[in-house]
Amino acid sequence: MDDSSPLASFSLTHVHYNANDPVSYLCAWLALVPQALCVIYATLIWSSREAEIVLMGLGQFGCEVLNFALKRLIKEQRPPQMNGKGYGMPSSHAQFTAYFSVSLSLFLLLRHTPLPASPSHTPFSIPQRLFLSFIALVCAAVVAWSRIYLNYHNPLQVFVGVSAGVVSAVGWFGVTEFLRRKGWVQWGLDTWVARELRMRDLVVEEDLVAPGWERWERKRRDMKGGKGGVRDIQKKKR
Repeated sequence: MDDSSPLASFSLTHVHYNANDPVSYLCAWLALVPQALCVIYATLIWSSREAEIVLMGLGQFGCEVLNFALKRLIKEQRPPQMNGKGYGMPSSHAQFTAYFSVSLSLFLLLRHTPLPASPSHTPFSIPQRLFLSFIALVCAAVVAWSRIYLNYHNPLQVFVGVSAGVVSAVGWFGVTEFLRRKGWVQWGLDTWVARELRMRDLVVEEDLVAPGWERWERKRRDMKGGKGGVRDIQKKKR
């Protein structure tokens, strides 16, 4: 590599903050929340193959595309105190986390209808789902506030970002509800591609750990049901 070549900063994870301010340091970590959520999306989609998570992820991607378009349409600069790259209107962090928190809340409160409790599983109650939704919304609000504290955005840019995220979440929730009612989601799950990928739609009625946990509980009961436990089962296999 030519030593005279200018070096560039990888802005995706590069954050300006005041090293002498603990709050500013915390806000710098909060700037990485969208990247962390992307990792969570990818992990859950790969491990669970749940249609609801895929739909939510598609909506999140669409929300980011909307933010990309709005920034280049409005072309409003960031606050003068910040030398960050790109336009500032609307805040992508605020929009991203607003979409995620509102989408999660809508799912927990309006779409998630858990099956009755079983010996190995107790579903989340309404108060528990309200609490989780509240925590998600508070976390989104803190991330949005942190963008103002770090001078990456002014209050109006953050407000527009939050508004765009909320509108995107509510709008996409309505679209997916329509697709569910009309049978399009089930049609997609019956396609060859979805079957090959082992896509499913269980999280609407049960949590992500319930199926695997119940299988494990049955296996434990089977092992303990034998006279000699695991050793007895191993002898029978021989």
